[in-house]
Amino acid sequence: MFGEIEFDQRGLAPCVVQDFATGEVLMLAYVSAESLEMTLETGDLHFHSRSRDELWKKGESSGSFMHLRQLRYDCDGDALVALVDPAGPACHTGERSCFYREVLGSASIRKDAPPAPGEPFPVTHEALTALERTLRSRAVERPDGSYTVKLLDDPALIGEKVEEEAEEVIRAAREEIDERVAEEAADLLYHLSVLLVSRGVSQASVMEVLNGRSR
Repeated sequence: MFGEIEFDQRGLAPCVVQDFATGEVLMLAYVSAESLEMTLETGDLHFHSRSRDELWKKGESSGSFMHLRQLRYDCDGDALVALVDPAGPACHTGERSCFYREVLGSASIRKDAPPAPGEPFPVTHEALTALERTLRSRAVERPDGSYTVKLLDDPALIGEKVEEEAEEVIRAAREEIDERVAEEAADLLYHLSVLLVSRGVSQASVMEVLNGRSR
């Protein structure tokens, strides 16, 4: 079984764990043939601890289980990517991802140190995901003077703003430079994201529709 995977001398292979919905890298751990069998049998990620030399189930003590959606292996067959639905933070520190510090950044280099403010900044593929989390936070915390909260409290206004921003994108595409098209498109995506949050529709569900159409 698992003849496509080339395990090392200890019978292990590295496995990168990635959020199925957002694409974010959550953690890195090692798997054995036994842990892969348990993962596929139960649907929840199991790993092999190199320090304890034993099988362990992600989330067994914390409750932050990871439900497997897809398992991929690389061109050499010696590493895997597990695409998962996480039930909570991936990191034992409470951070969403174990990769929350930048090399040469301002955070402490000691083990399990907290992140530094503003680091790491969202990279391109994380922009919409970060925006969605911020909007959901605004919906719960409802800070005074928040434009997002104002929109969420007025569904008709959200619809008007989406229409207005769509027209601005069309106008920019017809009359203005590429940078202005990008700026207007960003405004449209923001307002559309607010509309989705107001309706409880996740960006992931929208992307699944697109995936279905491209098959």
